[in-house]
Amino acid sequence: MITEVPGVQVGHWTDADSRTGCTVVLFPAGTVASGEVRGGAPGTREWDLLAPERTVVRIDAVVLAGGSAFGLAACDGVMRWCEERGIGISTPAGPVPIVVGAVLYDLLVGDPAVRPTAESGYAACVAARDGDVAMGQVGAGTGATVGKWRGPDHARPGGVASVSLRQGDLVVAAIMAVNAFGDLRPPQPADRPEAGTTTPVGLNTTIGVVATNATLDKVGCLLVAQSGHDGMARALEPAHSTVDGDAIVAASVGGVQAPLDQVRLLAARVVEGAIRAALGAR
Repeated sequence: MITEVPGVQVGHWTDADSRTGCTVVLFPAGTVASGEVRGGAPGTREWDLLAPERTVVRIDAVVLAGGSAFGLAACDGVMRWCEERGIGISTPAGPVPIVVGAVLYDLLVGDPAVRPTAESGYAACVAARDGDVAMGQVGAGTGATVGKWRGPDHARPGGVASVSLRQGDLVVAAIMAVNAFGDLRPPQPADRPEAGTTTPVGLNTTIGVVATNATLDKVGCLLVAQSGHDGMARALEPAHSTVDGDAIVAASVGGVQAPLDQVRLLAARVVEGAIRAALGAR
């Protein structure tokens, strides 16, 4: 689980009746991050700050939320929770938390009038912990579905899951909320989607976070995020479609020296594993 990375905490807010929710990943001070979007229909907040050429290096939290673009409001609650605790970049007017958000579309699954709000994001922070955290159809995965390439009548539940791998002192872990247009990539080509099997609809997206205790700069984190997308493509087919908003943040809490390519190898594996775990397969 991603909470095995030192200092990382995860919390959910879930509305089981309306089938939506949000998940917050909180990071310790000094965490460095970057990220990459490969889907054609993303919904994100503060993503430009993750680019290696941008001045800001730290990250304080990542919000994964349902509710489509409306769900980005959950980030406001996370900002407030962090500000109350003095978390963020120091400025003359006080700390400014660095909170990055990504959303998925779940509005047709439950009540489309109910979406994660600022209060939802705050509640997820209050619930955050560094031990075992519930996974499945909770938080950002509450209303997630997959397999929509076959048509809406063939969609099945998605969810959120986390997987970690260790090699010596190195820990690399991922948490993924899976709401894909595609489905698990089957082993036999005959079972895979054919081009043009259904009309794509922008009601999808797989989003997540890779975290590690390897000491990386922003360029290294970007490369780890890219490898995370390799894991996504191993697990889902089709992946990164024009109607998915697929996005991954990669974060380094530091403390362990490890070859970048070793971290990238493990990043691809944990993303693939988290996606398969979210869909009930490993």
